[in-house]
Amino acid sequence: MAPSGSRSIKRGCRRVLYWIPVLFITLIVAWSYYAYVVQLCIESIDDVAEKIVYLLAYHVIFAMFVWAYWQTIFTNPVNPLKEFHLSYSDKELLEREDRGESRQEILRRLAKDLPIYTRTNSGAIRFCDRCQLLKPDRCHHCSICDKCILKMDHHCPWVNNCVGFSNYKFFMLFLAYSLLYCIFITATDLLYFIKFWTNGLPDTQAKFHIMFLFFAAAMFSVSLTSLFVYHCWLVFKNRSTLEAVRAPAFRHGTDKNGFSLGITKNFLQVFGDEKRYWLLPIFSSLGDGCSFPTCLVNQDPEQPSSPSGHSSANKGVVEVHQFPAKPLRESQNRLLTSTPSWTGSEIAEDKERKGTSNPGMSIENDT
Repeated sequence: MAPSGSRSIKRGCRRVLYWIPVLFITLIVAWSYYAYVVQLCIESIDDVAEKIVYLLAYHVIFAMFVWAYWQTIFTNPVNPLKEFHLSYSDKELLEREDRGESRQEILRRLAKDLPIYTRTNSGAIRFCDRCQLLKPDRCHHCSICDKCILKMDHHCPWVNNCVGFSNYKFFMLFLAYSLLYCIFITATDLLYFIKFWTNGLPDTQAKFHIMFLFFAAAMFSVSLTSLFVYHCWLVFKNRSTLEAVRAPAFRHGTDKNGFSLGITKNFLQVFGDEKRYWLLPIFSSLGDGCSFPTCLVNQDPEQPSSPSGHSSANKGVVEVHQFPAKPLRESQNRLLTSTPSWTGSEIAEDKERKGTSNPGMSIENDT
């Protein structure tokens, strides 16, 4: 009882500590609201028209920023569907087998009807021993959340959540609106910041709020710009942060552009094909997070024109499985039955086209 109680206390303390960065951001935003609305607009700006315009524009940006931040924090990461989990009988069968080849056969049998195209660097099927499941493409195990996350990008301490398939669009909008929020404050506060140094402001506490507000907004603008530009680059390349660090491995080898379909399709995969939702923190990403269209030929000038082991005759060959037809809100509880990449015939055709067969697979944890 004592060790169990001690572990529970430690877990509770960790949960509290994980919320400290979120609390810090919340306090900064709350103070910025007070400093801008009360101390700058109400106390320091004399022109009524200017005051109204500033307040209206500020509250629109503020509302979108808070909405996107809320969605990023409280949208639960999506876990792999039950089809990827081992059944009780399969778990027992896997545990009983001591020979590597027998365990390979079990995994091979379980994975043959699933849309799994990525492998570990050694060519093994990506299997999570902690969650007892076959990892879908782009899925990774988060050690902090202690679960496998679909299309995991990273675990962000500033939102105390994993950024992945279910909330990556919200995270992008959070970066965009937070950057816009800081730039707007910096631009509209600049004139009064100059007045502070030229003694053009009355000697009240408002002048110090105005000064620190400008410095804070300008500082966050610089850091947010670099982060936002980097994630825009990831979206246009159709990579996650983890994939940018370590290229995904396919049956033919590693390919950092294996999921890239071109800038437009890459963008639509994250933001969806309904334009009215692009700027709103409402889920509109394409697919179910378990399967993704892949391009086996790299067209990025940074990488050789063809993956290792492929002849030039294969250039322009693209796997035929397309975007899943429905977004998560309509298909999160089942696998997409209309996706041709799930059929065994397409896999057989793919083998014939490339003239290769699946390499030997072994159990290998990729956490």
